[in-house]
Amino acid sequence: MQTMPDTVKAILGSLGYESLYPPQEKAMAAGILDGKSVLVTTPTASGKTLVAMMAIAKTLQKGKKAVYLTPLRALASEKASDLKALEGIDLGLGRQPKVMVATGDYDSSGKELAFADVIVLTNEKMDTLFRHGVEWLGEVGLFVADEVHLIGDRERGPTLEMMLTRIRKLYPDAQIVALSATVSNADEISDWLACALVESSWRPTKLVEGVYEYGSVRMGDGRTFRVQAGTSAPVDLAIDSLDNGGQALIFAETRKRASSLAAKAAEGVYRRLDKGAKELAAKAAAEILDKGDDAELTRTLAQLVGKGVAFHHAGLAPSSRKIVEESFKAGVVKLLTATPTLAAGVNLPARRVVVASILRYDGEYGGNVPISVMEYKQLCGRAGRPKYDTSGEAIIVAESTTATSGEEIYDHYVLGTPEPLRSQLAGDRAIRFHLLSTIASVPGMKKPEIMEVFASTLFARQYRSATVQFKVESALEYLESEELVKARNERYVATEFGKRTSLLYIDPQTAVDFRDALNRVEKGRRRHTLGFLHLVTQSPDFYPKLALRKKDPDEVSLLLQERRDELLYDMSEYDCSRSFWALAEWMEEAGDRTLGDRMGVEPGDMHRMVETGEWLAYSLYEVAKLLGREDMLSELYALRTRIRYGIKEELIPLVALEGVGRVRARALYAAGFTDVPKVAKAPQAKLASVPKIGPAVAEKIKAQLARRQAQ
Repeated sequence: MQTMPDTVKAILGSLGYESLYPPQEKAMAAGILDGKSVLVTTPTASGKTLVAMMAIAKTLQKGKKAVYLTPLRALASEKASDLKALEGIDLGLGRQPKVMVATGDYDSSGKELAFADVIVLTNEKMDTLFRHGVEWLGEVGLFVADEVHLIGDRERGPTLEMMLTRIRKLYPDAQIVALSATVSNADEISDWLACALVESSWRPTKLVEGVYEYGSVRMGDGRTFRVQAGTSAPVDLAIDSLDNGGQALIFAETRKRASSLAAKAAEGVYRRLDKGAKELAAKAAAEILDKGDDAELTRTLAQLVGKGVAFHHAGLAPSSRKIVEESFKAGVVKLLTATPTLAAGVNLPARRVVVASILRYDGEYGGNVPISVMEYKQLCGRAGRPKYDTSGEAIIVAESTTATSGEEIYDHYVLGTPEPLRSQLAGDRAIRFHLLSTIASVPGMKKPEIMEVFASTLFARQYRSATVQFKVESALEYLESEELVKARNERYVATEFGKRTSLLYIDPQTAVDFRDALNRVEKGRRRHTLGFLHLVTQSPDFYPKLALRKKDPDEVSLLLQERRDELLYDMSEYDCSRSFWALAEWMEEAGDRTLGDRMGVEPGDMHRMVETGEWLAYSLYEVAKLLGREDMLSELYALRTRIRYGIKEELIPLVALEGVGRVRARALYAAGFTDVPKVAKAPQAKLASVPKIGPAVAEKIKAQLARRQAQ
């Protein structure tokens, strides 16, 4: 540690390190502390975050800001927590450095972030800041891009690629530190980013991979061993790890299988818990019920957590997911089943990782497809806990239901090399989305200048120039024909409609659909709430779109008949998604049991539907405002508020009170406090007597109303 700067020593000490890991030494040798841009491709848990922190500390000492970019909100929160360690280290700035995180609100300019030294953002949030032309970006000396291998991801890849392209063009003097899992074309990626390449296969815990078939496991280090047969192979392998003193993580191909495997493991795990472990598990289960909703999924999860087992997938409510993650990290949950999305999110390592299937569901394909070698290696990355294990194990279950033998799986996955990263920018949606942003951000570009921007992408490096030109010109033609951009003297500018679309961060196709639908609505007093909701849920940006099940069409047909006057056009139940139906019921104050048990909508999905639905309802409101449709604005505002809170229209005034959501608003309304003036006139004790309100909430309500009156 003697040859290291004092700052680096302080960072190491604060994080509990005694010396640098080999990849960190390589990064220092590559000039990371001298402002050199680097691409670090190493396995999971090999210390990439510390590499970023060293570069960040050096950047702050130069009087510059640092931006840390992540692909997921959960990761942004985790990284912000890690980087808070810098606030306790003397960097010689004469003050404490300030770390801030921003992930949502795509229509916000981000000016408040100007007061931070280290800004943690999702890639999408960074993209919106480019669109808003935030001035403080000129003060950034370092951009850290985490999980760069996600450039190959269909959904997240295009934004990450365009963001890195823009950083290189707009801030050529800024340092880039790109962090990635191991990829086979790291040379190509580092050349594209103009970064020095730091490659290493080193990891703090040894990883041994293997395949299970017919009761026997063949490991990559030459070992073979048998596992006692029980309920199912993945559970048997996990229990075997528990018996050897380690936690286990099972990756299942679907949410349903993850829940099923957890249920199968429950009794076997519970028998192995001592009295103290059972008490801790019961406490975690009670917390899930206390902080969660009333959905069957939440109740099932709590029962399993009480036995030392849990499942983790996107269907869980955020509060439940957090408790599961914390319980697994603390060792309260011994066995965790999860869908592969967990591997890309939070860091939850286990002694043994079991890959229950080499298949996963692909919505675009419409069925199960084999996972890639890169996806498999990402799952393996969770094997071995650096502070507790000297080695980790990753075992694939060769299923008798697939035609692939254990030997073929071993050769392809265990001995395989991750696939090269391929640009995902070629899709029509991605091109038009980022082309509009480019023109809106830099008005007056000529076609050759636009082509030059896209010529700097990985897409252009990997495809023929004629392909890139055709794709960009086709998108440009579309944007012109739909009046999102226009050409003046061979220079392209965004129209007012195009500028607003870009800042709202919606697909141009969504904006066009909104505009065309609104233009078809005649001015008048007729309400179109259900029709507007359908417009929102059918847009290209809405997610998740859940398909109707066989038993659903009759109920949806009844809903459409009862509220036919509210529709924008004739439609049948087969034009609707289950997401549309669920949000319609949510806005009528349907409870968790109705949504979960009757409609099969899990809390996590409902949470995301509400989030995207509110954002798109806001966007629809903004498009209507741009079109001068004042006759619709109050109804569209009400739609957005009702989606956000899950309330009938009469509760809208009450949810404007801080700390009052759908449950408390309904309780106040039922008690006769039907609007804010009635709440303001009521004695505090009377409010406190209302169910779900109580003395503390009543006091807060009265305090904020007093503040309002004083203003």
